[in-house]
Amino acid sequence: MTRRGLVLYILLNALVSALVSGAILFYYDHTNHKTDCALNETVPTLASSDVNVEIVSVTGAGVLASESVTIQNNSDTEFLMTGWTLKDSQGSTYTFPQLTLYPGGTVQVHTGPGTDTSVDLYWQRSAPVWESGELAALYDTQNIARTFYRIP
Repeated sequence: MTRRGLVLYILLNALVSALVSGAILFYYDHTNHKTDCALNETVPTLASSDVNVEIVSVTGAGVLASESVTIQNNSDTEFLMTGWTLKDSQGSTYTFPQLTLYPGGTVQVHTGPGTDTSVDLYWQRSAPVWESGELAALYDTQNIARTFYRIP
C-alpha cells in the first residue's frame, strides 16, 4: 500500500469513527432514558393519563450561569403547569408558578437568578443543581411523577 493510500485509509477510518460516535451521542441525548437507573435508585412509575409533557433536555449541568431544563408540551391541547414541581435526586424542588404551556410549546427553567417570562423561568438558586448521570423528574400537583430525564 502506498503512503497516499495509507493516509486516505486513516482519514476514512477517522471519519467513520466520528460519524458513529456522533450518532450514538445524538441518540443518547435525544432519548428520555426513562428506564435507565443507577444502582439503588428507585424510579417511581408514571401515572397513566392523557398528559403528554416531557423533559426534553438538561443543559449546562454543574454550571450555574448556563444550567437549564427544557420542558415541552407534546399534546394538542394547552396544559396548565401551575403547581407542578421539578425535582433532582437530592430533593431540590422547583415549583411552577402560574403557567400555561401551549401545544408544542416549551419552557426553560434556569437554575440561576433572572426575571421570569412566558418561555424562561428562573429558580433563583445561587449554586448549580444538576449533575451528569442524575435523574430529573417532573411531578404533577398530586406529586405523581409524570416524566424523567437522565442527564448525560
